[in-house]
Amino acid sequence: MKKTGVVIAATHSGSGKTTLALGMMAALKRRGLKVQPFKVGPDFIDPGHHAAITGLPSRNLDGWMLSRSYNLSLFSRLMKDADCGVVEGVMGLFDGFSPVLDAGSTAEMAKWLNLPVLLIVDAASMARSAAAVVKGFEAFDPDVKFAGVVFNRVGSQNHLSILKEAISRYCDIPCLGGIIRDDRLVMPERHLGLVTSEEAFLSGEKLDYLVKVIEDGLDLESLLRTCEIALPDVPTKELVATGREARVAVARDAAFCFYYPDNLEFLEKAGAELVFFSPLRDEVVPRGCHGIYFGGGYPEVFAETLSENRSMRDSVREAGGKGCPIYAECGGLMFLSEGITTFDGTHYPMAGVFPFSTRMLRRFRALGYREIRLRKNSPLGRAGTVVRGHEFHYSDISGDDAEGFKQAYDVIERKGRQATVEGFRIHNTLASYVHLHFGSNPELAKNWVDFCVKCDVLT
Repeated sequence: MKKTGVVIAATHSGSGKTTLALGMMAALKRRGLKVQPFKVGPDFIDPGHHAAITGLPSRNLDGWMLSRSYNLSLFSRLMKDADCGVVEGVMGLFDGFSPVLDAGSTAEMAKWLNLPVLLIVDAASMARSAAAVVKGFEAFDPDVKFAGVVFNRVGSQNHLSILKEAISRYCDIPCLGGIIRDDRLVMPERHLGLVTSEEAFLSGEKLDYLVKVIEDGLDLESLLRTCEIALPDVPTKELVATGREARVAVARDAAFCFYYPDNLEFLEKAGAELVFFSPLRDEVVPRGCHGIYFGGGYPEVFAETLSENRSMRDSVREAGGKGCPIYAECGGLMFLSEGITTFDGTHYPMAGVFPFSTRMLRRFRALGYREIRLRKNSPLGRAGTVVRGHEFHYSDISGDDAEGFKQAYDVIERKGRQATVEGFRIHNTLASYVHLHFGSNPELAKNWVDFCVKCDVLT
């Protein structure tokens, strides 16, 4: 069987990309296909659901954080062992880093990978106007190939017939189906987006129902015939382990689940043995590790449980105090602080590696791509090292207690604006609100593992 690949895109955020992508992935897997999932943009939550459905880690493709060659190589390498690649887009099809350029957009990635786009259109309260919307997307960039359009939140089968007739009259893109409006398909959300896959809201009967809706509403056979692809003819960069010996404890549970799979892979290939643990359930950090990695997640949601796990908090604070290297991002930074004040105003003590606290805000505090430059030599590399990532959080550091620790990063926002001085360091602990993608500078993983080995301070 030939390989197939498709990009799931939409006219705007909230149109139903994730619902369609998850349903398609599940339906294709139940047909015996090996489905490799991908997500455009710096997202952690959607890829977690992709992985839960397909059984394979979902990889982020990003035209701003990562180079074109990196994206092509990653896609080609992972698709060698897969039957079908499903790429969930980000925001609207043409939305990205710039209002006038492709950078970071789903359209850019579709063109780089030479994949057809399945456009999902929220057709609620629309009839003939839907054809105008589709026609506009069809004509906007002639280099984007479309596999078809699928309408979401359709009022009835008669409504779908009207939409199909309008599309056939005015557009060249074929209509491959429609999904009738159904409250049972609405996925639960919280302040950073959907709830995470660790909470398993999409399983059992709910997943069976979603698959049935997709199979009934979408012409999958026509889609698969349209989406036969050839893999990009680019060198695939196989990561080769260096042979160093370092054990790295990685916090991973419902509170800490925001990790790029590439970051973990880069650490392993730099010589790290990853030892996963749960700050929610385990009593202490795994013994005999050379370093600790805290990713982001929802520590504020699980603040009470984290705070009650006194032995874990003490274990982390002790490790940081004696100089064991710790690297933390966003939610990890919050856990390493003195405490978290949640949305309701309750303050919960945390590990206390840093002498400042964090607090939740009702509106997001920061959102967007970030380019950082190391201001001084650090566990991640020498001064001047550049790496890209993104920032999205509702918390901030309370008071001015962190001023003395803002020393690690210079952060550049969109259009080259100086955002802030970020990155906090104490002893051998480095933490920041910025989620870094090691694929933008693979030397970071090597540098940190080398630093852990050199310190030779075990947990």
